[in-house]
Amino acid sequence: MNIITEFYNQGLEHWPKTGQHILAHQTDQEIVVYQAYKKSISRFAVENQFLGGSEYSYNRMSWIKPNFLWMMYRCGWAEKENQESVLALWIQKKDFEAILNEAAISSFNPKYHDSHEQWRADLADKEVRLQWDPDHDPYGRKQERRAIQLGLKGEMLENFGKKQISRIEDITGFVKQQKQSLDTGRLHELEIPLERFYKTTNDALNKRVGID
Repeated sequence: MNIITEFYNQGLEHWPKTGQHILAHQTDQEIVVYQAYKKSISRFAVENQFLGGSEYSYNRMSWIKPNFLWMMYRCGWAEKENQESVLALWIQKKDFEAILNEAAISSFNPKYHDSHEQWRADLADKEVRLQWDPDHDPYGRKQERRAIQLGLKGEMLENFGKKQISRIEDITGFVKQQKQSLDTGRLHELEIPLERFYKTTNDALNKRVGID
């Protein structure tokens, strides 16, 4: 696994308790996002290093999540049906910013929208949906801090799945090892990807999509 890890308790020392933040494993040039799939889709993705195959559909919305623990909450630590395999997908930060730049926020907020009409037009026109959801701790309990997830469809999804991904890793084995630590009450041994806050280089974009 190419992802650097740290103990969960170490990560807590760097994360604020409130606000809307992109927590992500990253290098100077790349950022990691996560998805969970059934094993056959995951196997194709790892073997071919792009999303596809007979069981994958580009005719739906697909969600990517930079936050590891939010992904664990969503897939039940790889125990939910058709989410038994967790993938780490590496993309260039410039491509991630391009995705963010095409995002429409999923719910109306006068802080980010001039009117309901403008918000509805954005939802209709854009192929990326952005949601700020409560972050979760390792046991699935909601936190005050909010985490981002991005839904992609149409050309944006095809571009992501076939062109923008630079590396795909199946990290299911790592996920299952960490779940064992949780199940046996050893939270102090829980390891997670080293995640720090990420902001784009575009202050106007950060403000428009609600990044604190």
